[in-house]
Amino acid sequence: GMQSHLQALLTLYKFFCPELVTITLPGKIKVYFKNPGGPWKAAIAAVRQRNQENSAVSRPLFLNAAQTQSRKRKWNSQLVISASSASGNLTEEDSKKNDVALFNTNETFPVEQLQTFPQLLQNIHCLEFPSQMGSVLTNPLLLHYMNCSKDESIYLRLHYWMGQTLQEECPWSVADSNQYEEEFKNFLETVYKAECFLQEGFSSCEDFLCKSLPVWDGSSCQSQVLKLVTWTSLSSFSEMKSRLCDSLTQLFLTSSLYFKCSVLESLKELLQNWLSRHMIHQVSELGS
Repeated sequence: GMQSHLQALLTLYKFFCPELVTITLPGKIKVYFKNPGGPWKAAIAAVRQRNQENSAVSRPLFLNAAQTQSRKRKWNSQLVISASSASGNLTEEDSKKNDVALFNTNETFPVEQLQTFPQLLQNIHCLEFPSQMGSVLTNPLLLHYMNCSKDESIYLRLHYWMGQTLQEECPWSVADSNQYEEEFKNFLETVYKAECFLQEGFSSCEDFLCKSLPVWDGSSCQSQVLKLVTWTSLSSFSEMKSRLCDSLTQLFLTSSLYFKCSVLESLKELLQNWLSRHMIHQVSELGS
């Protein structure tokens, strides 16, 4: 049966290979695989921080595993490419050689060394997406690469990670999360900027809006939520009405004039984005 520790293990697999885990898993699972080296990592991090600051004031070494990593650091670490590959410590001469990779080699170009668009073009055949898919959202070069890639597993990984993060961190649907609303706002802004860059909305964001708008108070992260609405994919009117418009209508009727104008503005941008994408597809079809 679906025992809790097996669900946790399957969830871990789904983060990296979602195409291999086809069953539906619960959104919230207890942490069953805690890092046994937490206290040591906390001590090492404290020593590094003290040495980097070159401060003469001694700092205590916290050995409590609960203090190893703040929530803010957890959020930031998901949006930054970690230099985990062995080729991350190459010399400058080796890096220059790697910049012009041969098509016949099977070596992958480390994404943490990807800095310029010419590098992307020269190594696009041997790039590998980072293990933390959230870092793609803050990297324009990787967003370009994702836009060109035909690998469906990449979109599945990003969709699954983003869906889990939005569900677990949403301040109006998770208890005792209001103190982290500012971080959630920044995360939604990052997602929105990535959508603007790709000129296309993420399906995980659309799922999040459909599930969370019925319980949204209309004030928490108001600007960011309405921005995400603008990249929702337009389908049939009946589907749009039930999934999106009904929830906004309830808030619209009982809200301030400012909120009413904000909703109308977001719906106008939604229509503009849909028309732009529709025209691009029409032009490409005519051209072909």
